[in-house]
Amino acid sequence: MEQLVAPWRIEWVERDRSDDVDGCVFCELPERTNDRRNRIVARSEHAYVLLNNYPYNPGHAMVIPYRHTGDYRDLDDRELLDHARLKQATFDALEAALGPDAFNAGLNLGGPAGGSITDHLHTHVVPRWGGDTNFMPVIADTKVIVEAIDETYDRLHEAFAAREGATVDEDGAVRVDDA
Repeated sequence: MEQLVAPWRIEWVERDRSDDVDGCVFCELPERTNDRRNRIVARSEHAYVLLNNYPYNPGHAMVIPYRHTGDYRDLDDRELLDHARLKQATFDALEAALGPDAFNAGLNLGGPAGGSITDHLHTHVVPRWGGDTNFMPVIADTKVIVEAIDETYDRLHEAFAAREGATVDEDGAVRVDDA
């Protein structure tokens, strides 16, 4: 039997189940008050940035409009511009926090196009480094994530907070309305 030691997973196993989401996770999470617990690293007027709980790489984030729709064409001009600007801010914050060599970014639209949430659109932003793919996925069918998500959250949250015009409220939520 192969073993992969991941001691940080105990937090997930022992988590408070009262935080579980009944409806759309992308609608419910921004309504909650603890951005750190919910892994929301930044907010704007029409969208927010959420760290992916199952990252492809450290810093794997999603830019998500507040409005519940699975169709990109449903977004009005203000929502589109805000979403695009928040994506730009996400690239900047990831670059400042993690220093990747490149990015993959994209939307999964319609049907079972990759992810499990298809009725609330979201843009994935995945930092990439030269050599971030090694023998583990090829030989062992295992992806190694080299940093705990809480540490990535702290680094990315700090980078968003350091942006010109960003504000941090008393609960620690970062607003980048002028992204």
